[in-house]
Amino acid sequence: MPPFTFNTAPSLIFGSGSIARIGEIAAQRLGPRIALVTDTGLVKAGLIVKALESLEEAGVAVDVFDGVVADPPEAVVRAAVERARAFEARAVIGFGGGSSIDVGKLVALLAAGDEDLSDIYGVGVAKGPRLPLLAVPTTAGTGSEVTPISIVTTGAHEKKGVVSPLIIPDIALLDPDLTLNLPPAVTAATGIDAMVHAIEAYTSTSANNNPVSKALAKEALQLLGRNIERAVHHGQDQEARAAMLLGSMLAGQAFANSPVAAVHALAYPVGGHFGVPHGLSNALVLPHVLSFNAGACARAYEDLAPFAFPDIGERGSADVFVEAVAGLCARIGLPPRLRDVGIPQEALPMLAEDAMKQTRLLVNNPRPLSLDDARAIYEAAW
Repeated sequence: MPPFTFNTAPSLIFGSGSIARIGEIAAQRLGPRIALVTDTGLVKAGLIVKALESLEEAGVAVDVFDGVVADPPEAVVRAAVERARAFEARAVIGFGGGSSIDVGKLVALLAAGDEDLSDIYGVGVAKGPRLPLLAVPTTAGTGSEVTPISIVTTGAHEKKGVVSPLIIPDIALLDPDLTLNLPPAVTAATGIDAMVHAIEAYTSTSANNNPVSKALAKEALQLLGRNIERAVHHGQDQEARAAMLLGSMLAGQAFANSPVAAVHALAYPVGGHFGVPHGLSNALVLPHVLSFNAGACARAYEDLAPFAFPDIGERGSADVFVEAVAGLCARIGLPPRLRDVGIPQEALPMLAEDAMKQTRLLVNNPRPLSLDDARAIYEAAW
């Protein structure tokens, strides 16, 4: 068996209502002054109220930065870091979707030392130190609460990643109740995002693809595939919401150690140029990338099929798996075509050129992908 490394958050806390424990946890393990990083929408929705009450009761001083936006630009990260420094924060809580947690990770890293954001992009570049870090996901999608990755929008449209085990949170607190009021469209897009993480982790050609990640990917797909429709169409179903949040976290653990590939590489330019949410960007290119890869990893798709789609039977073909994924996206109401989200056909060559810059991801794809291949996939998705 080839050697591998598996890293994840040291402490996982899961359970309905567990957000009420955040004060106790913070007081014991984070310290007395905490920067809480989130977004305005969650503040207006009252989603952080219980957390703030719990922290106050525990005697923890909190400063809330709510300026995170989707696909956060560098300016947002820098503003959050300066706010945490001014508050003299001794720990950080990332509270929200993947963007808030990603920014929280970078605040914990950059507020603690003298590194600059522009100097830490890439794999294993960051040096630290960092502040203690707790992550609270409010969507079942990114798995950012257990990953060593933060994605930042640089310049006008390009995205770059900070990839380092230094930014894996110390504690991931998962409360399914925080996801109960997610709108159906967000539930659908983030749920597909999590499924992509599991699929790409399982089929990754990374030298660190390993039995632990593969096992987690299968369990994640089982939880996600069998509950996503209930979560979308019956949002108050606590059992479905819990399964989705757990599945998202397991998929995050899987791809954090066996990295994702071409689906994400082709999705990033769609979001970067046209503001399409990340999960939806993934969904738009997903069936077409799966079709492109099917010949190279047919056995892997056959292995995954019964986990995600029990109706397929013990061993469905790779083509059946790809069709089932496309059918699922349609049933949960996601638009099927790039044109449906306002992307003009003349933009496809530009998207393809930008996708080819995602070498960190493309190197993990089970089938080598050229510029012409990227263009063809975008054309099929259009």
